[in-house]
Amino acid sequence: MLAREGDTVALAGWVEFLRRWVVRPPGSAVDLRPLWAEARGTGTPRAELCAIARETAWQTLGLRPYDEQLVGALALIDGRVVQMATGEGKTLTAAIAAAELSKGGPVHVLTVNDYLARRDVEWMWPFYERLGVTVGWVTEASTPQERRVAYGRDVTYVSVNEAGFDFLRDGLCTDAADRVQQPLHAVIVDEADSILVDEARVPLVLAGSTGAGADLAPGIAALVRAMIRDEHYTVADENQAVHLTPAGIAFAEQGLGGVHLYQPENLDLLTAVNLALYASALLTRDVDYIVRDGRVELVDGFRGRVARRRRWPDGLQAAVEAKEGLTGSGGGTILATITLQALLGQYRRVAGMTGTALPVGEQLREFYSLEIAVLPPHRPCIRLDAPDRVHETIGQRDAAVVAEVARAHATGRPVLLATPSVADSEALGARLRDAGIPCTVLNARNDAMEAAIVAEAGLPGAVTVSTQMTGRGVDIRLGGSDQADHARVAALGGLYVIGVGRHDSSRVDDQVRGRAGRQGDPGGSVFFVSKEDELLLRYGLRPAADAQRLAEQVDLEVHRNTWRYHYLLEQHRTTIAAYREEILTTDRALEVMARFHPVDPRLAAVTRQLLLFHLDQAWADHLSGMAELREGIHLRSLANLDPLDEFHRAAIPLFRQLIPAAEQRAADAFAALDPAAPDPVLDRPSATWTYVVDDTPFDAGLEQFFSGVRNLLRSGWSSTVGR
Repeated sequence: MLAREGDTVALAGWVEFLRRWVVRPPGSAVDLRPLWAEARGTGTPRAELCAIARETAWQTLGLRPYDEQLVGALALIDGRVVQMATGEGKTLTAAIAAAELSKGGPVHVLTVNDYLARRDVEWMWPFYERLGVTVGWVTEASTPQERRVAYGRDVTYVSVNEAGFDFLRDGLCTDAADRVQQPLHAVIVDEADSILVDEARVPLVLAGSTGAGADLAPGIAALVRAMIRDEHYTVADENQAVHLTPAGIAFAEQGLGGVHLYQPENLDLLTAVNLALYASALLTRDVDYIVRDGRVELVDGFRGRVARRRRWPDGLQAAVEAKEGLTGSGGGTILATITLQALLGQYRRVAGMTGTALPVGEQLREFYSLEIAVLPPHRPCIRLDAPDRVHETIGQRDAAVVAEVARAHATGRPVLLATPSVADSEALGARLRDAGIPCTVLNARNDAMEAAIVAEAGLPGAVTVSTQMTGRGVDIRLGGSDQADHARVAALGGLYVIGVGRHDSSRVDDQVRGRAGRQGDPGGSVFFVSKEDELLLRYGLRPAADAQRLAEQVDLEVHRNTWRYHYLLEQHRTTIAAYREEILTTDRALEVMARFHPVDPRLAAVTRQLLLFHLDQAWADHLSGMAELREGIHLRSLANLDPLDEFHRAAIPLFRQLIPAAEQRAADAFAALDPAAPDPVLDRPSATWTYVVDDTPFDAGLEQFFSGVRNLLRSGWSSTVGR
């Protein structure tokens, strides 16, 4: 929300206070640490805290925070999501807020990737050091000891996934000293709309090695590969659902040896066929995923780049791997899982920053009780945003794009093109080269060079083709990263952003436009749209803005629906975590064992390890059971039952048995110990790994699939499937 009138009056006083500070050149030897420490310790008004931070940034970084940045820092301290345009200085704003928030406990600054976590620490390090605030960072390559040291600092920069994986690993430690994180206090989320909304429903998974069972995917993939669209299956609901026809059901049953797919004992087969069909008909290579180094790697639909270590739920992942003829990667046993939304709920204080918060204000309030503070740019935006240029066909659209790029390139004006997918970026790059226009193609295939390439996209004559959100978080400065040719590029009109097709989310398009016009620089943007674009076809060739609104509403419903399933599991996880912490830090294990057998208090460590082992094993079994229940729960809609109600009806009684069963198994194992050698041999997983599960297909597609099957049955096809 915009600042209220009362807020404006209150802010005026401290802004004036800040302006009265004596301006000193960068690097002047003024030690502000004692003043900062005193201010933090005595509840000094925020005006003075911000004034000290402003002076420190000037001395150490040569940056004097704008009033807008200081207002943003105060909004973060107040626990709001701050909307600041691209290039307005979110990194320094977050550093000021993090330094102040750290007086109450450790602060995590969550980024979207490892590169940004390390870059921001290295950049802001002198600022923190001058204030006496310790800072560290964590990346995927960090060792446990390095993580422990980094999390022990006042402020820690870490990608959201790594923070989540460390939280899960800490939750399975058998010795409190092995944990790497401190109790979660405050968090500032960078790119908040992406993390808090787009990825909030995505579960993080900690898995362990296990023996693999029979793999149905390869054989069923071959069966589905032989099916013919519109004869054996139909695609419906704006390409979100696929339905077997009566002929398809008969074809599948014959190919599987004459089985009846809809008998309860064939649930695994029916699920495998549905997954293979979904993978074949609705997931597209180089759009939804790429194949690289013999592996299926998912493409993040909002960033247009590889989503590192992300998987679909194991059944769908296996189906896609089989579709591509790859060796199955296996899923192992899920030892622990948590959604990003639930992870962020573990922090006592949450705040965030993004350039596009207002469009998701409803979700931020609904899921996090967060309000928005919208900050004006320091300098007015003078970017020229042209209306969409609409063409009949994709071919005409792309030809027009090439002509527009050629016109701008001939003047030396830098151009950034944003495409919907990896395949589109490569095809457009080839078309530009064929037209004699040199360009750099940046997409999920070469994301390691992403930041360096994007940073130079403002050079004179540069033509950069990317997927929509590639390079988010990296500034594009006119004239290159050193701005040597700033005046020349500005005179040409600044960076010219061309969007090729509209994204499902208007926020992504706004972020694309926002790459130009940074900090009052000139710039321009335009979107080329065709009536054959997937977004328009999916929603019936309506205007792009209307189609986007529909797509965003669908996405919101998917978020709500996914959270309804995960909310119950999160309640279960919280209960287990609290009980586990009690076992780990008290004599609860002795008390439990004593209810079954006499216990020597000297065996407290043994009882603790036994109870932890059986509790963890029971929890892993529960997660496995919930995953299997979730995969098949949509079949209940065939009987006119609500899948969510049925999920709860099955899951709650199972969980009530979990802790008593784990205690009984631990007590039995304790009774069976050899008194001469009481140390138990516990078969914990020999290896663990982490990954992210893309949960969306099951909610957006398969539930509609089973709804469609139910409708087919009602319309008279029951004679075919109900023999």
